[in-house]
Amino acid sequence: MKKTKQTIAFWIIRLMSLSILGVLVWILAFILVRGIGAVSWEFLTSMPDDGMTGGGILPAIVGTICLSVGSMIFAFPIGVLSGIYLNEYAGNGKIIRFIRMMTNNLSAIPSIVFGLFGMALFVNGLGFGDSILAGSLTLGILVLPVVIRTTEEALKQVDDSYRHGSLALGASKLQTIFKVVLPMAMPNVLTGLILSLGRVSGETAPILFTVAAYFLPKLPTSIFDQVMALPYHLYVLSTSGTDIEASRSMAFGTAFVLVMIVLILNLIANALRRYFSKKTKMN
Repeated sequence: MKKTKQTIAFWIIRLMSLSILGVLVWILAFILVRGIGAVSWEFLTSMPDDGMTGGGILPAIVGTICLSVGSMIFAFPIGVLSGIYLNEYAGNGKIIRFIRMMTNNLSAIPSIVFGLFGMALFVNGLGFGDSILAGSLTLGILVLPVVIRTTEEALKQVDDSYRHGSLALGASKLQTIFKVVLPMAMPNVLTGLILSLGRVSGETAPILFTVAAYFLPKLPTSIFDQVMALPYHLYVLSTSGTDIEASRSMAFGTAFVLVMIVLILNLIANALRRYFSKKTKMN
């Protein structure tokens, strides 16, 4: 009887996994079939024109990459250092438990709230205006809880014997953390980077209030410039363009390019994760 129940449970799990995979494949195939025809070298390297019914999406591609990289420059160091503090120094008092609870709650806040916060603080309060800097900081705050939690969990998985051995050999606690513990946890820490990159690349609401331009056929020259971005550009083409039907193929092409950029960024992050994993095993 037990074996029968176990077999049924395994088949249910397999079917659920296959159904999730099937939905993913269907979505990717849907975008690929409708978007691949619009993608060309001109589409990727030229400026939009004719009311965004023609031309290309180069400014949106550059804007998306700038925002993704900028948000990680802000969120990753702060998130990793915060995770180190919470796991290695803070202990488990009431205040720390409250901080962990609020960090978890922060990750559940709708992204549009972060957009309004970014507009109030960075755009208006600090005077950055609609800019790459304001958008990157807003997106960085959005994914900060993910980086903190993944870093903390990655550090917890490192066995305490490594810490004790390092301290017994005369290393300071700081040296132990950055020379022993963090390198061993780095493959799992990079999981937070991968998840964060995927999220910020596709966010629309936060950049809507802080950086995204409706139509800006030029490339940015500084972090205080406004930019186009693929998620918002896709939204505009699909809902409020000058000629929605004429730009339909362009919208699917934009969606295809966005998926490819997210995939490439994830592949790079995964390559870094494998590199650090091999380096840890060699050491």
